[in-house]
Amino acid sequence: MTTPADAQAIAERQLCGLVNGLAQRIAEHVRERAATLGLTASQATALREMSGPMTMRELAERMSCEPSNTTFVVDKLEGQGLVERHPHPTDRRAKHLVLTAEGAALRERLLGLLVLDSPLSGLTPQDQRVLHGLLAQALTGS
Repeated sequence: MTTPADAQAIAERQLCGLVNGLAQRIAEHVRERAATLGLTASQATALREMSGPMTMRELAERMSCEPSNTTFVVDKLEGQGLVERHPHPTDRRAKHLVLTAEGAALRERLLGLLVLDSPLSGLTPQDQRVLHGLLAQALTGS
C-alpha cells in the first residue's frame, strides 16, 4: 500500500526528473546553437546574459557560476574582441564588462538562434509565464 509520504516522494521524484530533463534539453540546445557561431556554451551564456554593462560578479550571478569561471570565459571573449573591460563608473576596484560592436552583433545573432526550436517553444507565452511563476515560487520557497 502506498502511503501519503510515498506518494509525495514519487511525485517529487517525477517532477525533479522532468525539471532535470528540461534543463538538459535547454543546455544541449544552447551548446548546439553556440557551436554554429564558434562559441562554447559558457561563452554563449555570457553573451546572452550581457544585456548591458555589468561587473564580473553580476555576470557570474546571471550565469549561476563562480566569478573565477566567469573570468575565464570573459578572458576568451575579450581575446575574440567581443567584450571589453572598462573602469567602473562608481567603484574604482571593479571593472565594467561592455560588449564591443562585434560582440553586440554576435549577441543578437545568438538570441535569434536560441529562440529557434527552443525546448520551450511548444509552450504558449501564457504557459511560459505560468511555468516561470511556478519555478520562481519553488526556488524561493514561498
